[in-house]
Amino acid sequence: MRFFSVLAISLSCSACIAVGAPPPAVLPAALPDIEPANMQGMLASHNQVRASVGTPPLQWSGQMAAYAQQWAEHLAANNGCQMEHRSHAHAAILEAGENIYWASPLSWSDGRIEIQPITPSKVALDWAGENVDYHYASNTCRPGAQCGHYTQMVWRTSSAVGCGMTVCGNKAQLWVCNYTPAGNWVGERPY
Repeated sequence: MRFFSVLAISLSCSACIAVGAPPPAVLPAALPDIEPANMQGMLASHNQVRASVGTPPLQWSGQMAAYAQQWAEHLAANNGCQMEHRSHAHAAILEAGENIYWASPLSWSDGRIEIQPITPSKVALDWAGENVDYHYASNTCRPGAQCGHYTQMVWRTSSAVGCGMTVCGNKAQLWVCNYTPAGNWVGERPY
């Protein structure tokens, strides 16, 4: 028997306290502008969702991928594998949109703990699933729900995405995607 939970949330916490080393203050070296093997399906899933609302496809950005990987590794090493947006940690070096996804480890009844088999497509499609909580006419999320991951994914002026992922010491996972130009501007519709 196995017990696990998967949570895809955007942490909005003005009172969060960062643990460990200060956030990175240097922009990482860009990676190639080609979706790497460990992210296969992430870009296609994003673009499938964007096509459904008529926004242009995203391109893969090595710069955004390096930026996302840097933040995922920082959170794993210095923040107890807890989600926190760069902007909330006052650590933004670039103006970029950001989606974060956390997955717990699999905990078995015999005490084994394993990494969940999470795919890039699952991460993207979990964010996209927030579309049921987004009301276009009022440009709001359903009360008590969130839809900002979805709206960032389909933001009409975002043209590139890059993502990173790390496994924490407890075998939980942190996934980060950064978008340029950033979306989710207050008072504007995503498409």
